[in-house]
Amino acid sequence: MTAESPTQTVQRLFPLLADGKSAEAAALFADSVSFSVPHPPGIPWVPEVDSAEGMQTFFELLQTHVQAKEFDLHQVIADGDDVVVTGRMVSEVKKTGRDIDTAFALHTTVRDGRITRYHLYEDTYAVAKAYFGD
Repeated sequence: MTAESPTQTVQRLFPLLADGKSAEAAALFADSVSFSVPHPPGIPWVPEVDSAEGMQTFFELLQTHVQAKEFDLHQVIADGDDVVVTGRMVSEVKKTGRDIDTAFALHTTVRDGRITRYHLYEDTYAVAKAYFGD
């Protein structure tokens, strides 16, 4: 049996999240994770994360506060252990009913079959506007 590529590991993450399977998604992560999701102060779904357990908490908080509506992958770029995914996502903030419509880039690193880096870049202004209003 051939080992899974870093791209295959990262691509397994998205269907799990779409199905609300936080524990299974978190199982793709290493014990130690470099996590970065820049966000405006006061956004309740971005905790401090440094482990697979923290990733599960993040995914659960995200599901509590945000409803995914659209998720389109545009490009997957792989270089060794690094995989960058670009796309567009639309999510509704449950508290306000407003949409976050943003392009994104997700930089991941996979080592020994587990994701060790999760750095998400998105339009933080769109996040703030959807959560806090105008």
